[in-house]
Amino acid sequence: YVQPSRRPTDGRYGENPNRLQHYYQFQVVLKPNPDNFQELYLGSLKHVGLDPLVHDVRFVEDNWESPTLGAWGLGWEIWLNGMEVSQFTYFQQVGGIECYPVTGEITYGLERLAMYLQGNEVEQSTYNFEHANVDKLFELFDFYESEAVRLIAAELPLPSYEMVLKASHTFNLLDARRAISVTARQQYILRVRTLARSVAQAYLMARAKLGFPMAAPDIRDEVLAKLEAAQ
Repeated sequence: YVQPSRRPTDGRYGENPNRLQHYYQFQVVLKPNPDNFQELYLGSLKHVGLDPLVHDVRFVEDNWESPTLGAWGLGWEIWLNGMEVSQFTYFQQVGGIECYPVTGEITYGLERLAMYLQGNEVEQSTYNFEHANVDKLFELFDFYESEAVRLIAAELPLPSYEMVLKASHTFNLLDARRAISVTARQQYILRVRTLARSVAQAYLMARAKLGFPMAAPDIRDEVLAKLEAAQ
């Protein structure tokens, strides 16, 4: 699916096409990941007219991590003719919960060049670094955090997940504005990570109640047994 990616601290006022504060990515998730995952990716490039035998395609080691979301994985940046166009990750953990089986993910950067030419990066970077309302952002962070907690208690993991994403983005904006001290920064990261873990746990329990209907029977039975033993 197509997903907007906002990274306030990465903005460079549109002066560097490799450092953008906002872009769209096409996210592909395969679980369990197939043995020929990399070959499938290269085939997808060829399908849209980018033959790996003609273009310089490189896998550059870059293990992905999001401390606020308690997520990390092993993987690579993928460079096409010297520019990063994708991120390739084998997810090991999300929301502090182990991914079993390991989840394969590819994110395709759709607008890396287009938004640079449109001038959107300049204005958005100016907002992120200079004009974002710090006082209001602190208020919004507290609101999104409290909403996430309330929705988790109401056993609504999906809308609470939306609140966690909003809280995470608000933290990133505050970070871009240099409004958070080094000590407080770690505290905010912990607050978002705690929310993310709670949401992940709530979603896991919701799927368990349904008996993991999309999982293979052997994996389903194994995970259900582990959850029952842990209770």
